[in-house]
Amino acid sequence: MKADTVLKKYEKSDLNTRLMTDFREAMNNDVFSKLVSKVKLPYEELAKYTSLLEDSSLEYENCLKCKNLMECKNKICGHAFLPDVKDLKLTFLYKPCKYMIKKEKEEVYLKNVYTSNEPSYITHASFKEIDLKDKTRLPVIAALTKFIEDYRNNKNPKGIYLHGSFGSGKSYLVSALFNELAKDGVKSCIIFWQEFLTELKGSFGSTDFNLKLDRLKKTKLLLIDDIGAENVTSWSRDDVLCPILQYRMQEELPTFFTSNFTLDELENHFSITKDGVEIVKAKRLMERIRQLTVDMELNSKNLRK
Repeated sequence: MKADTVLKKYEKSDLNTRLMTDFREAMNNDVFSKLVSKVKLPYEELAKYTSLLEDSSLEYENCLKCKNLMECKNKICGHAFLPDVKDLKLTFLYKPCKYMIKKEKEEVYLKNVYTSNEPSYITHASFKEIDLKDKTRLPVIAALTKFIEDYRNNKNPKGIYLHGSFGSGKSYLVSALFNELAKDGVKSCIIFWQEFLTELKGSFGSTDFNLKLDRLKKTKLLLIDDIGAENVTSWSRDDVLCPILQYRMQEELPTFFTSNFTLDELENHFSITKDGVEIVKAKRLMERIRQLTVDMELNSKNLRK
Protein backbone atom coordinates (compact mmCIF):
# COMPACT_ATOMS: atom_id res chain seq x y z
CA MET A 1 0.00 0.00 0.00
CA LYS A 2 1.33 3.42 -0.97
CA ALA A 3 2.44 5.79 1.77
CA ASP A 4 -0.04 8.57 0.86
CA THR A 5 -2.93 6.08 0.88
CA VAL A 6 -1.96 4.88 4.35
CA LEU A 7 -1.69 8.48 5.56
CA LYS A 8 -5.14 9.43 4.25
CA LYS A 9 -6.69 6.38 5.90
CA TYR A 10 -5.03 7.28 9.20
CA GLU A 11 -6.15 10.94 8.95
CA LYS A 12 -9.71 9.88 8.20
CA SER A 13 -9.73 7.53 11.15
CA ASP A 14 -8.32 10.23 13.41
CA LEU A 15 -10.94 12.73 12.20
CA ASN A 16 -13.77 10.32 12.91
CA THR A 17 -12.37 9.75 16.39
CA ARG A 18 -12.32 13.46 17.12
CA LEU A 19 -15.84 13.93 15.72
CA MET A 20 -17.19 11.16 17.94
CA THR A 21 -15.38 12.62 20.97
CA ASP A 22 -17.01 16.03 20.41
CA PHE A 23 -20.37 14.38 19.81
CA ARG A 24 -20.21 12.34 23.04
CA GLU A 25 -19.33 15.48 25.00
CA ALA A 26 -22.30 17.31 23.50
CA MET A 27 -24.55 14.37 24.42
CA ASN A 28 -23.95 15.21 28.09
CA ASN A 29 -26.30 18.13 27.57
CA ASP A 30 -29.86 16.95 28.25
CA VAL A 31 -31.48 19.20 25.63
CA PHE A 32 -28.93 18.20 22.98
CA SER A 33 -29.50 14.53 23.81
CA LYS A 34 -33.27 14.93 23.66
CA LEU A 35 -33.08 16.64 20.27
CA VAL A 36 -30.71 14.02 18.84
CA SER A 37 -32.97 11.20 20.00
CA LYS A 38 -35.61 12.49 17.57
CA VAL A 39 -33.26 12.26 14.59
CA LYS A 40 -33.34 8.78 13.07
CA LEU A 41 -29.73 8.49 11.90
CA PRO A 42 -26.69 6.63 13.28
CA TYR A 43 -24.54 8.51 15.76
CA GLU A 44 -21.58 8.15 13.40
CA GLU A 45 -23.49 10.23 10.85
CA LEU A 46 -24.79 12.77 13.39
CA ALA A 47 -21.27 13.31 14.73
CA LYS A 48 -20.43 15.08 11.47
CA TYR A 49 -22.93 17.79 12.40
CA THR A 50 -22.24 18.30 16.11
CA SER A 51 -21.74 22.05 15.80
CA LEU A 52 -24.96 22.58 13.86
CA LEU A 53 -26.85 20.28 16.22
CA GLU A 54 -25.59 22.36 19.15
CA ASP A 55 -26.90 25.52 17.47
CA SER A 56 -30.16 23.75 16.85
CA SER A 57 -30.42 22.55 20.45
CA LEU A 58 -30.14 26.14 21.71
CA GLU A 59 -33.17 27.16 19.65
CA TYR A 60 -34.94 23.93 20.58
CA GLU A 61 -34.39 24.73 24.26
CA ASN A 62 -35.81 28.23 23.74
CA CYS A 63 -38.95 26.65 22.29
CA LEU A 64 -39.30 24.26 25.24
CA LYS A 65 -39.38 27.23 27.61
CA CYS A 66 -41.44 29.60 25.43
CA LYS A 67 -45.08 30.38 26.26
CA ASN A 68 -46.03 32.65 23.35
CA LEU A 69 -44.64 34.41 20.29
CA MET A 70 -43.88 37.54 22.30
CA GLU A 71 -41.32 35.54 24.29
CA CYS A 72 -39.55 34.05 21.27
CA LYS A 73 -35.74 34.31 21.60
CA ASN A 74 -34.80 32.59 18.34
CA LYS A 75 -33.20 34.31 15.37
CA ILE A 76 -36.42 34.14 13.35
CA CYS A 77 -39.48 34.83 15.49
CA GLY A 78 -41.86 31.88 15.65
CA HIS A 79 -39.35 29.52 14.03
CA ALA A 80 -36.65 27.15 15.23
CA PHE A 81 -33.51 25.95 13.46
CA LEU A 82 -34.10 22.19 13.55
CA PRO A 83 -32.67 19.03 11.95
CA ASP A 84 -34.57 17.27 9.20
CA VAL A 85 -33.85 13.92 7.53
CA LYS A 86 -34.46 13.49 3.82
CA ASP A 87 -33.26 10.46 1.86
CA LEU A 88 -31.13 9.42 4.84
CA LYS A 89 -29.31 12.76 4.74
CA LEU A 90 -29.35 15.38 7.48
CA THR A 91 -30.37 18.94 6.65
CA PHE A 92 -31.43 21.88 8.80
CA LEU A 93 -34.54 23.98 8.33
CA TYR A 94 -36.27 26.89 10.06
CA LYS A 95 -39.54 25.29 11.12
CA PRO A 96 -42.54 27.22 12.50
CA CYS A 97 -43.38 26.60 16.14
CA LYS A 98 -46.85 25.65 17.40
CA TYR A 99 -47.64 29.27 18.24
CA MET A 100 -46.72 30.46 14.75
CA ILE A 101 -48.74 27.66 13.14
CA LYS A 102 -51.74 28.63 15.25
CA LYS A 103 -51.30 32.32 14.36
CA GLU A 104 -51.06 31.55 10.64
CA LYS A 105 -54.23 29.45 10.77
CA GLU A 106 -56.08 32.18 12.65
CA GLU A 107 -54.94 34.86 10.20
CA VAL A 108 -55.32 33.00 6.92
CA TYR A 109 -58.28 35.27 6.14
CA LEU A 110 -55.89 38.23 5.85
CA LYS A 111 -54.86 36.89 2.44
CA ASN A 112 -58.25 38.12 1.22
CA VAL A 113 -57.24 41.73 1.92
CA TYR A 114 -54.76 43.34 -0.47
CA THR A 115 -52.92 46.26 1.10
CA SER A 116 -50.48 48.76 -0.34
CA ASN A 117 -48.05 50.58 1.94
CA GLU A 118 -50.21 50.21 5.05
CA PRO A 119 -48.60 49.60 8.47
CA SER A 120 -49.02 46.27 10.25
CA TYR A 121 -51.41 47.61 12.89
CA ILE A 122 -53.79 48.62 10.07
CA THR A 123 -53.59 45.34 8.17
CA HIS A 124 -54.27 43.40 11.42
CA ALA A 125 -57.10 45.67 12.56
CA SER A 126 -59.81 43.95 14.56
CA PHE A 127 -63.14 44.99 16.10
CA LYS A 128 -62.02 43.21 19.27
CA GLU A 129 -59.20 45.74 19.72
CA ILE A 130 -61.30 48.88 19.21
CA ASP A 131 -61.48 51.21 22.23
CA LEU A 132 -65.20 51.54 22.99
CA LYS A 133 -64.60 53.99 25.83
CA ASP A 134 -64.24 56.81 23.31
CA LYS A 135 -67.90 57.69 22.72
CA THR A 136 -67.11 59.69 19.58
CA ARG A 137 -66.42 56.41 17.80
CA LEU A 138 -69.72 54.72 18.59
CA PRO A 139 -71.81 56.11 15.67
CA VAL A 140 -69.11 55.07 13.19
CA ILE A 141 -68.75 51.62 14.77
CA ALA A 142 -72.54 51.22 14.63
CA ALA A 143 -72.54 52.16 10.93
CA LEU A 144 -69.73 49.71 10.15
CA THR A 145 -71.50 46.94 12.06
CA LYS A 146 -74.70 47.69 10.14
CA PHE A 147 -72.75 47.56 6.87
CA ILE A 148 -71.45 44.08 7.71
CA GLU A 149 -74.95 42.87 8.52
CA ASP A 150 -76.43 44.33 5.34
CA TYR A 151 -73.58 43.07 3.16
CA ARG A 152 -73.96 39.55 4.49
CA ASN A 153 -77.67 39.76 3.74
CA ASN A 154 -77.03 40.94 0.16
CA LYS A 155 -78.64 44.33 0.74
CA ASN A 156 -75.97 46.12 -1.30
CA PRO A 157 -75.06 48.85 1.23
CA LYS A 158 -73.12 51.98 0.33
CA GLY A 159 -69.59 52.55 1.52
CA ILE A 160 -68.62 55.35 3.89
CA TYR A 161 -66.74 58.59 3.35
CA LEU A 162 -65.10 58.88 6.76
CA HIS A 163 -63.45 62.22 7.47
CA GLY A 164 -62.14 63.84 10.60
CA SER A 165 -59.18 64.66 12.76
CA PHE A 166 -55.68 63.34 12.11
CA GLY A 167 -54.86 60.04 13.82
CA SER A 168 -58.41 59.40 15.04
CA GLY A 169 -58.42 55.80 13.81
CA LYS A 170 -60.41 56.19 10.60
CA SER A 171 -58.28 53.76 8.58
CA TYR A 172 -58.18 51.25 11.44
CA LEU A 173 -61.97 51.12 11.74
CA VAL A 174 -62.56 50.51 8.04
CA SER A 175 -59.74 47.95 7.93
CA ALA A 176 -61.36 46.11 10.84
CA LEU A 177 -64.55 45.89 8.76
CA PHE A 178 -62.64 44.52 5.77
CA ASN A 179 -60.89 41.93 7.95
CA GLU A 180 -64.20 40.83 9.42
CA LEU A 181 -65.69 40.23 5.98
CA ALA A 182 -62.44 38.61 4.82
CA LYS A 183 -63.35 35.76 7.19
CA ASP A 184 -66.31 35.18 4.86
CA GLY A 185 -63.96 35.05 1.88
CA VAL A 186 -64.72 38.60 0.68
CA LYS A 187 -61.83 40.06 -1.30
CA SER A 188 -60.89 43.70 -0.66
CA CYS A 189 -58.19 46.32 -1.25
CA ILE A 190 -56.77 49.00 1.02
CA ILE A 191 -54.83 51.64 -0.91
CA PHE A 192 -52.90 54.57 0.52
CA TRP A 193 -53.86 56.91 -2.27
CA GLN A 194 -50.84 59.21 -2.46
CA GLU A 195 -48.32 56.37 -2.67
CA PHE A 196 -50.53 54.35 -5.00
CA LEU A 197 -50.48 57.18 -7.54
CA THR A 198 -46.67 57.25 -7.36
CA GLU A 199 -46.48 53.48 -7.93
CA LEU A 200 -49.02 53.66 -10.75
CA LYS A 201 -47.12 56.41 -12.51
CA GLY A 202 -43.95 54.34 -12.22
CA SER A 203 -45.62 51.41 -13.99
CA PHE A 204 -47.02 53.52 -16.84
CA GLY A 205 -46.82 51.74 -20.18
CA SER A 206 -46.51 48.25 -18.67
CA THR A 207 -49.07 45.48 -18.20
CA ASP A 208 -48.72 46.06 -14.47
CA PHE A 209 -50.33 49.47 -14.94
CA ASN A 210 -53.62 48.00 -16.13
CA LEU A 211 -53.50 45.26 -13.49
CA LYS A 212 -53.21 47.87 -10.74
CA LEU A 213 -56.16 49.82 -12.10
CA ASP A 214 -58.33 46.75 -12.64
CA ARG A 215 -57.67 45.56 -9.09
CA LEU A 216 -59.14 48.78 -7.70
CA LYS A 217 -62.02 48.81 -10.16
CA LYS A 218 -63.15 45.25 -9.58
CA THR A 219 -62.35 44.32 -5.97
CA LYS A 220 -65.45 43.60 -3.90
CA LEU A 221 -64.56 46.21 -1.27
CA LEU A 222 -62.21 49.16 -1.69
CA LEU A 223 -60.74 51.64 0.79
CA ILE A 224 -59.01 54.68 -0.69
CA ASP A 225 -57.07 55.81 2.34
CA ASP A 226 -56.13 59.43 3.07
CA ILE A 227 -57.60 60.90 -0.08
CA GLY A 228 -56.88 64.61 -0.34
CA ALA A 229 -53.28 64.32 0.87
CA GLU A 230 -51.98 63.97 -2.69
CA ASN A 231 -51.02 66.70 -5.14
CA VAL A 232 -53.87 66.86 -7.63
CA THR A 233 -53.15 66.53 -11.33
CA SER A 234 -55.59 66.27 -14.20
CA TRP A 235 -54.21 62.79 -14.86
CA SER A 236 -54.73 61.44 -11.32
CA ARG A 237 -58.19 62.97 -11.07
CA ASP A 238 -59.66 62.46 -14.56
CA ASP A 239 -57.76 59.44 -15.92
CA VAL A 240 -57.23 57.40 -12.77
CA LEU A 241 -59.68 58.12 -9.97
CA CYS A 242 -62.72 59.04 -12.05
CA PRO A 243 -62.74 55.80 -14.15
CA ILE A 244 -62.26 53.70 -10.99
CA LEU A 245 -65.22 55.34 -9.28
CA GLN A 246 -67.35 55.26 -12.43
CA TYR A 247 -66.86 51.52 -12.78
CA ARG A 248 -67.57 50.86 -9.11
CA MET A 249 -70.67 53.04 -9.21
CA GLN A 250 -72.03 51.16 -12.25
CA GLU A 251 -71.29 47.76 -10.70
CA GLU A 252 -72.55 48.87 -7.25
CA LEU A 253 -69.32 47.88 -5.53
CA PRO A 254 -68.96 49.32 -2.00
CA THR A 255 -66.24 51.94 -1.80
CA PHE A 256 -64.81 53.59 1.32
CA PHE A 257 -62.71 56.70 1.75
CA THR A 258 -60.81 58.21 4.66
CA SER A 259 -59.74 61.83 4.63
CA ASN A 260 -58.91 64.84 6.75
CA PHE A 261 -61.17 66.85 4.41
CA THR A 262 -64.93 67.23 4.46
CA LEU A 263 -66.63 66.54 1.14
CA ASP A 264 -66.82 70.27 0.36
CA GLU A 265 -63.14 70.71 1.22
CA LEU A 266 -62.24 67.72 -0.95
CA GLU A 267 -64.18 69.22 -3.86
CA ASN A 268 -62.15 72.40 -3.54
CA HIS A 269 -58.98 70.29 -3.37
CA PHE A 270 -59.83 68.54 -6.64
CA SER A 271 -60.70 71.76 -8.42
CA ILE A 272 -57.16 73.16 -8.32
CA THR A 273 -54.37 71.77 -10.49
CA LYS A 274 -51.35 73.29 -12.23
CA ASP A 275 -53.66 73.80 -15.21
CA GLY A 276 -55.78 76.20 -13.19
CA VAL A 277 -59.15 76.04 -11.45
CA GLU A 278 -61.41 73.31 -12.89
CA ILE A 279 -64.64 73.44 -10.91
CA VAL A 280 -66.77 71.37 -13.30
CA LYS A 281 -64.34 68.44 -13.38
CA ALA A 282 -64.07 68.47 -9.59
CA LYS A 283 -67.87 68.45 -9.24
CA ARG A 284 -68.13 65.55 -11.71
CA LEU A 285 -65.74 63.51 -9.56
CA MET A 286 -67.44 64.44 -6.30
CA GLU A 287 -70.82 63.35 -7.67
CA ARG A 288 -69.42 59.84 -7.93
CA ILE A 289 -67.99 59.91 -4.39
CA ARG A 290 -71.31 61.16 -2.99
CA GLN A 291 -73.18 58.52 -4.95
CA LEU A 292 -70.96 55.74 -3.61
CA THR A 293 -70.85 56.69 0.06
CA VAL A 294 -72.54 57.80 3.24
CA ASP A 295 -70.83 60.84 4.74
CA MET A 296 -69.63 60.41 8.33
CA GLU A 297 -67.32 62.38 10.61
CA LEU A 298 -64.92 61.10 13.27
CA ASN A 299 -63.14 63.55 15.51
CA SER A 300 -61.26 61.83 18.30
CA LYS A 301 -57.98 61.94 20.17
CA ASN A 302 -54.82 61.34 18.15
CA LEU A 303 -54.06 57.63 18.63
CA ARG A 304 -50.67 57.91 16.93
CA LYS A 305 -49.08 59.95 19.71
